Amino acid sequence: MLLAEDCTFYSLNLIDLKKVSFDCSNEDLNDFFFNDSLKYAKALLGKTYCFIENTSNQIVSFFTIANDSLKTHNLPNSRRKKVETHISREKILRSYPAILIGRLGVNIHCKEKRQANTLSIGDQTLNFIKEWFLDANNKTGCRFILVDAYNDIAVCDFYKRNNFDFVFSTETQEKEHFEITDIRPLKTRLMFYDLINHGKRI
Repeated sequence: MLLAEDCTFYSLNLIDLKKVSFDCSNEDLNDFFFNDSLKYAKALLGKTYCFIENTSNQIVSFFTIANDSLKTHNLPNSRRKKVETHISREKILRSYPAILIGRLGVNIHCKEKRQANTLSIGDQTLNFIKEWFLDANNKTGCRFILVDAYNDIAVCDFYKRNNFDFVFSTETQEKEHFEITDIRPLKTRLMFYDLINHGKRI
């Protein structure tokens, strides 16, 4: 399945959620999609968009985005240098404009609908977001894409495959930065994508 050819892109507020089915096999994402996405939009905390397959009229994938920033002035020195590697010295700032992918889910029934030599639905959805914010007609400046990825090997590998990198090199470093004293593993890991540095790879 190709999102660009087989699906239509919608803002979720134009969809009647009582008339659609969606299951990405993650209870947290499913609950957010049906119960919180429109509340977040109404409160101006994040806006949700989705792709709907033209033939079946089912939701293929959705994502929620919000404005954010990547603050580098208080990052460990090595991580700050990694983030700022491709930013000219005269443009160095204390924080950089970014968008946050708050949620991203792919319908479990569409994950296997993949043609030979095509990217997965998740990869295609991420590429759409990247291209959207690289578009010359985009109304705001945005250098980075951020995501609080579930701290799960498969999820983190998915974002790494799409050229995202960890903001903090280790969980310990991330816990220290956010003053988290809980000894349990983090539920999420903060990751970033540089739109200019990686833009040519889309």
